[in-house]
Amino acid sequence: MSLRTLPELSGFTKPNAYQWDAPSDVLASWAEAPMASGSLENTIAIFDVIGEDPWTGEGFTAKRARAALRAIGDEDVTVQINSPGGDLFEGTAIYNLLREHPAKVTVEVVGWAASAGSIIAMGSDEIRMGPGTKMMVHNAWGAVVGNRHDFKAGMELFEKFDAGIVDIYEARTGADRADIVRLMDEETFLSPEDAKKLGFADVVDNGLSIPEANVHDGKASLIAKRRTEAALAKAGYTRQQRTELISAMESSAALRDASRHPAARDAGINEASVRELIEMMKA
Repeated sequence: MSLRTLPELSGFTKPNAYQWDAPSDVLASWAEAPMASGSLENTIAIFDVIGEDPWTGEGFTAKRARAALRAIGDEDVTVQINSPGGDLFEGTAIYNLLREHPAKVTVEVVGWAASAGSIIAMGSDEIRMGPGTKMMVHNAWGAVVGNRHDFKAGMELFEKFDAGIVDIYEARTGADRADIVRLMDEETFLSPEDAKKLGFADVVDNGLSIPEANVHDGKASLIAKRRTEAALAKAGYTRQQRTELISAMESSAALRDASRHPAARDAGINEASVRELIEMMKA
């Protein structure tokens, strides 16, 4: 089938005060087993947050998607997704790139396709979901910091963005618009079977799995940072606040490098202490 009649999502201007974010619940689950990038032929692996990742300096961006598609050329492409979402603007830019690709685009959901990740999936000709995977749809998510004019501009932007997202879901799934709005309002988590039933996926593929060697990829410190960030997100900290707090903790840890006690010197971020502190602040 051809999905080349899918609507383009464009014409949005990002306010200076806007800060993107991934949903805290999804971020917490995804952070338990972040994936490294795969390297299959004609395959684009999106195993990261959408937009720049402050911990790696990478993340999956439209720039990376554009470069990968250019390298593949006018051939069929497979896009594997395990992402908690992230930057709405980057996600829609990647969606537009996929919908414009001249050959067949197949999306394989091998973990999470949440938030902006679900929008990216909609730009394909076929969506396949593996066992135990999830797709999550919701209203535009982020934060605006500033005065009342910034907040007003942010609210107007989010309303337009929600309408644009509904346009995409409606065109891709064929579902009733009011039903899609309800799913987004309720922040809905879809199993492969539910996604197929509602038109958000085409195939439930029990043979889909992520290569075992790609799990964690030995990046223990990165996993610890993301788990800590997820805990802070659930406690209500904005993305910028989380980044600043964890960076400050790393700086404090670096000051202990001259310690004569290896355990103290090498401790780095004490995740248990951070979680305990968060619980105290929430109480």
